[in-house]
Amino acid sequence: MNLSNLQPAEGSVNRDGKRLGRGQGSGKGGTAARGHKGAKSRSGYSKKIGFEGGQMPLQRRVPKFGFTNINRKEYQGINLEVLQALVDDKGVKDVVTMETLIENRLARKNELVKILGDGELKASLKISAHKFSATAKAAIEAAGGEAISL
Repeated sequence: MNLSNLQPAEGSVNRDGKRLGRGQGSGKGGTAARGHKGAKSRSGYSKKIGFEGGQMPLQRRVPKFGFTNINRKEYQGINLEVLQALVDDKGVKDVVTMETLIENRLARKNELVKILGDGELKASLKISAHKFSATAKAAIEAAGGEAISL
């Protein structure tokens, strides 16, 4: 240790800066570094989200359009090639249920599942899901399986 590598003890010199609004003697009394008057100088001031200084905000300048159906049902799509991979890798034998899909993280427990027809299915499977596309249903039955709608 010498004069070139002296340093203060850990935690002894971290000051959080001057406290604001604690009297004139503190050097940050009076306006507490907020300037004079105006909304920003007041306590309780909070700028609204998207406020642009009085200019018409973007979300009000841009026109609204379109339609959102509040009764829309979202389905988690699973392709036939994914089910074939389950048979090849995970050793799924002949029945694919919602529990099987949840265990293999292809769907969550509250999701609706739709089987889609992309890929090739060689195994004869009894598949239970909420919906099937027409091509998926045809491919499952062509492979000797069964498509069961929940």
